[in-house]
Amino acid sequence: MPKNKSKIRFESDTLGTRRVPSSAYWGIQTMRAIENFPISGIKPTKGIILATAFVKKAACLANLSLKLIDKKRGNAIIRAVDEILSGRLRDQFVVDVYQAGAGTSHNMNANEVIANRAIELIGGKKGDYRVIHPNDHVNMSQSTNDTMPTALRLAAFASSGRLISALTGLETTLRAKSSEFKGVIKSGRTHLQDAVPITLGQEFGSWAAVIKSSMENINLSARGLKRIGLGGTAIGTGLNTHPRFKRIVVRELSKVSGIKGLKIAPNSFEAINSAGDFTAYSSAMRGASIELIHIANDLRLLSSGPRTGLSEITLPAMQPGSSIMPGKVNPVMAEMLGMVCFQVIGNDLAAALAAQAGQLELNVMLPLIVYNILQSSEILTNAVTVFNAKCVSGIKADTKRCRAYFENSIGIATILNRVIGYENAAKAAKDAVSSGKSLREIIVEKGLLSRRELDNILSPVAVTKPSNPKRASKRRR
Repeated sequence: MPKNKSKIRFESDTLGTRRVPSSAYWGIQTMRAIENFPISGIKPTKGIILATAFVKKAACLANLSLKLIDKKRGNAIIRAVDEILSGRLRDQFVVDVYQAGAGTSHNMNANEVIANRAIELIGGKKGDYRVIHPNDHVNMSQSTNDTMPTALRLAAFASSGRLISALTGLETTLRAKSSEFKGVIKSGRTHLQDAVPITLGQEFGSWAAVIKSSMENINLSARGLKRIGLGGTAIGTGLNTHPRFKRIVVRELSKVSGIKGLKIAPNSFEAINSAGDFTAYSSAMRGASIELIHIANDLRLLSSGPRTGLSEITLPAMQPGSSIMPGKVNPVMAEMLGMVCFQVIGNDLAAALAAQAGQLELNVMLPLIVYNILQSSEILTNAVTVFNAKCVSGIKADTKRCRAYFENSIGIATILNRVIGYENAAKAAKDAVSSGKSLREIIVEKGLLSRRELDNILSPVAVTKPSNPKRASKRRR
């Protein structure tokens, strides 16, 4: 704290007096939060700062409309908020993400910053709350308990759009690769053992379908975030608000935030005490992460090698892979995606625990939910974007190697049992394993089928889609 009195001001609250840096736009309640919560050093994200500013602006506009605040103060508050929305004063949001329950410290941080800047705008001095008061004027018709959940809803919904955009890009690339690799025949694998054939295009197509389903789940869960409980104040009763405030503030909130379709929550009490909409969105991100881990791991397996692994595909080389082994290149983008997805899954568990820890009319663990959900949305968006651009879009197929694995796979015996019978196919497969020869060689040597017949039977089109078993069975009779 500055020792020079010219660099400090004194502010008071019900607990006493504190010295506050004269340059700070925040006040005594933020000062107490700084002293009380030196936990992580992590400050509010841009998304939650903007969302909080939207809430404060909408509330002030509603209060002006209802003539609950005079124009001089109301317009000054709106000007101060607009400066925050334009990028100014964001360094004044300084409360640690691990803070007082329900987010009271963050809400008061915002109230104090807006109040002090508004005071300046009409010629006053910071800290003179007789001019504009953080609680009486900036926080008018509000409570932390309805502003914080509303801010999270706005921030999470905005982030969901960016996440869906990133996933859409990945789905598009996977579908393009599916088309590119549609003629690349290879051996399928189950239990990490040879199975029936598949095309590389079919594998990529399945991943595209998985991403599409994940997007649909995220989009569906994000709709619930549009149910706004602002105006419920402390516990949902709407105490200290005008009867028309709720309707007006939700309308104004939609305008200032640019989010269409915001609506009054059917039950204000639920909107304040339940975190269900937040956990639904978090769960959808967890589901997407599980699928992305699967895809990333499959790509790592298929590209393993290049000499001693599967090496059916090649991933773009992004950086040297070892400080000691020259020439080594690792699947770094897939590794990065896996780590991010693990973090998202962990965040979801933390959010779920916080959601169930609420009691009675309020969930005081909301700050943790805010942090985890917004971090998940941000890192998952960034990871998917980079993974798509620097990994998936540059994947190449080793067509010859894929074909060789297919032709040497014992899994093709499943195809042949419709033609030469299960017993013959099983014996040929056993002889192939014991001799080290390919199944094709054994079939031809035994005179069960000619090379030409095998080529027709084992064509990519014939072995990777449904066919009429009656036609195949004619060869056995």
